[in-house]
Amino acid sequence: MELFLDIILDALLDSLKMLPFLFGAYFLMEWLEHSSGERMEKALAGARRLGPVTGALLGCIPQCGFSVAAANLYAGRVITLGTLAAVFLSTSDEAVPLLLGAPEQAGVLLPLLGFKVALGALAGMVIDWALRGRPAPKEGIHDLCENCGCEEGNVLSSALRHTGSIFLFILAVNLLLGWGVTVLGEERLSALLLSQSLLQPLAAALLGLIPNCAASVLLTRLYLAGTVSFGSLAAGLSAASGVGLMVLFRANPRPRENLAIAALIWAIGAGAGVLLQLFLG
Repeated sequence: MELFLDIILDALLDSLKMLPFLFGAYFLMEWLEHSSGERMEKALAGARRLGPVTGALLGCIPQCGFSVAAANLYAGRVITLGTLAAVFLSTSDEAVPLLLGAPEQAGVLLPLLGFKVALGALAGMVIDWALRGRPAPKEGIHDLCENCGCEEGNVLSSALRHTGSIFLFILAVNLLLGWGVTVLGEERLSALLLSQSLLQPLAAALLGLIPNCAASVLLTRLYLAGTVSFGSLAAGLSAASGVGLMVLFRANPRPRENLAIAALIWAIGAGAGVLLQLFLG
């Protein structure tokens, strides 16, 4: 019982330390989404040849709106596959506020975002170049952010709601990690997650495909705990598009195409993560 209480106390203290940083980050994110989200969606739709570059830059802003918007715009054939891939690959989801909540890791954030933006823009432009002779048919545009709740309430209430829900999830992840380290031991847990292996980015990218913020939260917490490498973190977060992939499967009535897009995003994220891990040693 004493060991169990220690795990709970440590997890609670670690989570509370991040709370002010989380709220500040989410308040800024909600302000951006409420004040300029519609203009950014129009910029994404009107970018044409520079769509992948614009998509990668907009996608790195940590909010659900752009991956959801990109999925809907692609389903309506308003943007290209390259632009969609650029947004998905650069989407940062919950990783930004989590890294901001750990000031000792502040130096990781800009290189991570820069890597994801560069990867998204480059991959998107290559995809559009490869498919340049295959124009997509125009269809009706689906409602953007339908049922996602992004526009409900004011900035403060939205920021508080997001902060509270993510805080509870972080607490759950910290409890799980604390239990894993205590019961399994650090060496066994690292082995389970393919630590020090070139296969770890592949597994991390597969985890990133889970269409939920849980994947990016878990990957970031594992990185902060030293269990996964920077290359694996980059691979997992490149494959993680928040709920964008789930919206794509709902909005785009082509299951095989959606599966191929998911596989493509995984392959790009995993491959880039492996190369990054090789480069960084």
